[in-house]
Amino acid sequence: MRSLRRVSRGVPDDCSGFVRLAYRSAGIDLVAHGFRAGENAVSAIFRRAVDVGSVHHQPPRPGDLVFFRETYDRNRDGRRNDGMTHIGVVEAVDAHGTVTFIHRGGKGVARGRLNLSFPSRHQLEQGGPVVNDYIRPAAKGSRAYLAGELFAAFASPEGL
Repeated sequence: MRSLRRVSRGVPDDCSGFVRLAYRSAGIDLVAHGFRAGENAVSAIFRRAVDVGSVHHQPPRPGDLVFFRETYDRNRDGRRNDGMTHIGVVEAVDAHGTVTFIHRGGKGVARGRLNLSFPSRHQLEQGGPVVNDYIRPAAKGSRAYLAGELFAAFASPEGL
């Protein structure tokens, strides 16, 4: 799906809107606690997860949130200083530790892969399976970045 507008106009058509819709269907309002001045939705959700103690770096479970930082130049200053900028929902974890997550990216709702054992590898070997998808495209003066390189944390839904 390219746009969340086909499903709901009550959330932003971005990664935070996708995650909010997914959790809303389970009766959880991820932003009920509100926003601080200048805070984006990803930062607000992460702050709430920290406050309730649900942030972790353990192997995730399906339904956990996955947070990334610096996935785009939010303040357009050309530096990687933008904090939490992307969020998704864990769908599965395979036997090799590759996490499949669902997120709303630049091309719509999609699956992504993340493997923290090999954070800077797209594939373990040429022609092998993808273990980390590119999550920040190359821009002038900088290379593309993989999900494992920009991973920040997981958070369990309990307490949110």
